[in-house]
Amino acid sequence: MSAYFVGFTIGSLTCGGIIQRIGHIRGYAAFGGIVICATMGMSLLVDGLAWALLRAAIGFGCVGLFVATESWLNAKATPALRGRIFSTYMVGTFLALAGGQLLAGRLSPTGSASFDIIVALFALALVIVSMTRAEPPAIVTEARLPYGALARVAPLAVLGAAIAGMVSATFYAVVPTWMMARDVPQETIGLVMLSVVLGGLALQVPVGLLSDRVDRRLLLAALALGYATAALALIVVPRNLAIVLPLAAVLGGFMSTMYPVCVANAMDNMGGERAVSVSGRLILVSGIGSIIGPFAGTWLMSHLDIDGVLYFVAAAALVLAAVAVWRAVSRAAVPAVDAPFVIAPSQAAQFVPELEPGASRPGAV
Repeated sequence: MSAYFVGFTIGSLTCGGIIQRIGHIRGYAAFGGIVICATMGMSLLVDGLAWALLRAAIGFGCVGLFVATESWLNAKATPALRGRIFSTYMVGTFLALAGGQLLAGRLSPTGSASFDIIVALFALALVIVSMTRAEPPAIVTEARLPYGALARVAPLAVLGAAIAGMVSATFYAVVPTWMMARDVPQETIGLVMLSVVLGGLALQVPVGLLSDRVDRRLLLAALALGYATAALALIVVPRNLAIVLPLAAVLGGFMSTMYPVCVANAMDNMGGERAVSVSGRLILVSGIGSIIGPFAGTWLMSHLDIDGVLYFVAAAALVLAAVAVWRAVSRAAVPAVDAPFVIAPSQAAQFVPELEPGASRPGAV
């Protein structure tokens, strides 16, 4: 799991430049091809070191896909619509994750069927994107974005992306492993993880709509506090499915919506002309958090069992909530821009109308 995020982090440093050189569609196809080749390699060569290297390659390719997709959306979205558009994108992501969890509970962990399905789905994604009639953002040379600039302009977004990546990677890496070590049936593990994904799916649109109407700093604080509460509740409730599944869904909903709010907040302050660089920087810090999370979670689990892991992710979320409230109290919010949610036809040059010159950007941090 950590090898994947090593590749993920390396890719966040380089994928933006690749996309700016060759464009979003060609970049998407190239990164998808890397994932396909590495996935096939895993089915052909079963070895710990080889799999770590291949997982790093998959992480590199996946971050390229995410940067291409998210920067495309952010470049076309006005601040008033960014939360709703990004939440729609996240709905698609979580529908796919939910389908993956259902398959994981039914497919045998041996054999090549799982790898073949992954390859087929990525190939289908390449076909869809390559044949789109929608106009991607123009290839332009972005102004250089120093690494410290985003942290100075949007420090809460940077902190939030790091913590969101850390707690999410910790949960997805450690919790299924803990259940497997206690001989929990494979179908039950898939059901628990499906509940987490469906919870994330259920909150994407409501949180996206809400983020366009309220101070995003306070919304991020509420999400982090909700996540910490759900994680701590998992420690004390009886561990039977009737209680754990709804609570896992609540936890997944809060966990999966923190990062999109951070992205929208950062983009409000940096502007669409730096969409690729901002997306890459946020994915970088999220990837760093995602590398740390599984290592820290595994160490804590070996000493304090699963309760230690849940205390760890809850504490991280509480830190984020406290910082978000402090930033909201100490700095006034910029007035939001209101606009109707209209999706243009696929052949239109712009996904949504551009922000009028001089218009305010909401959600300063």
